Amino acid sequence: MKSWIETANLIECHFSLANLPYGVFGRDGEAPRCGVAIGDVVADLAALERLGLIEAGDAPVFDKPALNDFMALGKPRWAAVRARLRALFARDGDPALRDDPALRARVLAPLEAVRLHLPFKVAGFTDFYANRHHAQNVGTMFRGPENALPPNWLSIPIGYNGRASTVVVSGTNITRPLGQIRPAGQGLPGFGPCRRLDLELELGAVVGTPSVMGRPLTVAEADAMIFGYVLLNDWSARDIQAWEYQPLGPFQAKAFATSISPWVVTAAALAPFRVATPPRERPLLPYLTEPGPMLYDIDLEIRLRPPRARRPTTISRTNYREMYFSAAQQLAHHASSGCKMETGDLLGSGTISGPAKDSRGSLLELAWGGAEPLTLDTGEMRTFLEDGDTLTLTGWAQGEGYRVGFGDCTGRILPAPAEPDWTAAEAHLG
Repeated sequence: MKSWIETANLIECHFSLANLPYGVFGRDGEAPRCGVAIGDVVADLAALERLGLIEAGDAPVFDKPALNDFMALGKPRWAAVRARLRALFARDGDPALRDDPALRARVLAPLEAVRLHLPFKVAGFTDFYANRHHAQNVGTMFRGPENALPPNWLSIPIGYNGRASTVVVSGTNITRPLGQIRPAGQGLPGFGPCRRLDLELELGAVVGTPSVMGRPLTVAEADAMIFGYVLLNDWSARDIQAWEYQPLGPFQAKAFATSISPWVVTAAALAPFRVATPPRERPLLPYLTEPGPMLYDIDLEIRLRPPRARRPTTISRTNYREMYFSAAQQLAHHASSGCKMETGDLLGSGTISGPAKDSRGSLLELAWGGAEPLTLDTGEMRTFLEDGDTLTLTGWAQGEGYRVGFGDCTGRILPAPAEPDWTAAEAHLG
């Protein structure tokens, strides 16, 4: 199917008629509300709803600064709205919008002219460690190849509960964190700015419909609850993490920021690109068994632009199909104890790395813990991120003559804040 919005038909366009990702937007002085991207424009879903051109539920859901009300309606309503939008924007579909220039002017806005906001209210954030290449690389660095994987890794999607409060939309600057760091060869830590600041290339699954506390989920039920996916960069302070992570795992090293892309690509749009998880070295327990292919064939890239550089260097290319555990398995495991999952819960896939050196999803792996610095196109070297660096994640599923893409997820590193005057603080308390 082709769209009457011609830019949506370009093969390199991320926002084709087959995609129709959801987000939240606004122009200066306007209240944020829900929209859908197609080609180089965003369609105002709140306006379409007021005009009666789309209907999601019994009450309006799109005149809100978050997608949560719509996501909570469930899969049949998601499908109905998607079908209606495809009819409105198809070249040979419903002419109501296509043939009314005044209406188009009210409903459509150039993407370059709007501000994009966090697309949904994040209820909770859980990050996983579910890519075998990444786990093997990191484990080899710290424990040697023979002990790279923890004993439970092949049986369970390992994860930890992160901070929803510091999930931010693409384009938000990231301040270098402060924390406790123990330099090599020293017995006790000091406090100061992170020196080994890293990125993690991930895909985030967005929970649409909630579960019931005390009731586990099958993998199929979990899959049906997932509204869609976003690009996700779980920024990591590796030197802070090295000191703090035992025995409970990451804490401040991950709590300072997580960036996501502004557009949620729906599970329905990605359905044609489903692929199976890899062969299992160890049989999974029945509650984690997948009823069918649950991963997606999504090409992913990391680009790093240092300060003053005109263009970025692509430092990694990989694919989401490299995951060992799918998002549906992660969600089913999360609920297996009876944990209640909420509309707006965000599940990070964990770093997505491939088998080759140039397909690794973090600088920790790409520069092998700092021992093998990367050379950028500018000639500059990187082991970890420096102030002023801009990171961009991008990704898309490639169809025959069209793309289902995520756009970009970017963040620029700002210097660490000045440390408080601890002495003055103590005097004030005294």
